[in-house]
Amino acid sequence: MADDKMMAQISEKGGFIAALDQSGGSTPGALRAYGIPETAYSGDEEMFRLVHEMRVRIMTAPAFSGDKVIAAILFEATMDGLVEGQPTSAYLWEKRGIVPFLKVDKGLQPEQDGVSLMKPIPGLDDLLARAVKLGVFGTKERSVINLASETGIAAIVAQQFELAEQISAHGLIPILEPEVLIKSPDKAGAEAILRDEIARHLDALPAGRKLMLKLTIPEIPDTYASLIAHPAVVRVVALSGGYERSDACRRLAANHGMIASFSRALIDGLQHSMTDAEFDATLGHAIDEIYTASTVKA
Repeated sequence: MADDKMMAQISEKGGFIAALDQSGGSTPGALRAYGIPETAYSGDEEMFRLVHEMRVRIMTAPAFSGDKVIAAILFEATMDGLVEGQPTSAYLWEKRGIVPFLKVDKGLQPEQDGVSLMKPIPGLDDLLARAVKLGVFGTKERSVINLASETGIAAIVAQQFELAEQISAHGLIPILEPEVLIKSPDKAGAEAILRDEIARHLDALPAGRKLMLKLTIPEIPDTYASLIAHPAVVRVVALSGGYERSDACRRLAANHGMIASFSRALIDGLQHSMTDAEFDATLGHAIDEIYTASTVKA
């Protein structure tokens, strides 16, 4: 169930959310960027063991603490793993002061009407119940918007809120992530439609219901200001979406009240071959840069 101390941290504390939830098709790319080619492992089990080791190295680094990283989003296998002998969620909260979230979506359906809905999520209630037992605070669910299609975006948002209702029933705080692709031919138009559609659903929520939003950094700064101010919204966080870290941070700093939830832009530059000192320094620099963009606004 949502813990009061975790809620206070998520809603009030300065900092950002680390997205450590690469899964499935994105995992080989994350390992390649880390300096581990696909020829270095065989099969999914070994691949996920290696990516868990990478994540453990990140989570145990001195700079990775609740001082600047207020939460972390985990892949299911990461949640089920151990860090220094402790379940990952317990380690993050008890040892590092970082609130744990869980990615629950299982990938995307083929694009239709300019959007890609989430695939069905079999066994979701069992997964959510297990997450609660492990001390997870909330979840994240991703779908994708390519075109400024009113009907497509309406379908995306409806699916996101339907799933959020199921998640909220378990006492977890859902992060809705309808990502607008940064290469969308009308990114600003799609974002305006998305903002208005989300607002319509927020206004229809039962009193007291809380959720979070994870959105692409908008083309027009402060596009999402009205969503950030909505009483049902705990926080609005930004995905980097393929922007280089310096560009993502520059764009984020122009959006008041929006904090980062970066994945690739956080771990970019980290290498398996680095010494611990080199690794910690590189990660620390990234954390400082993302923290500043999340807390110091233009």
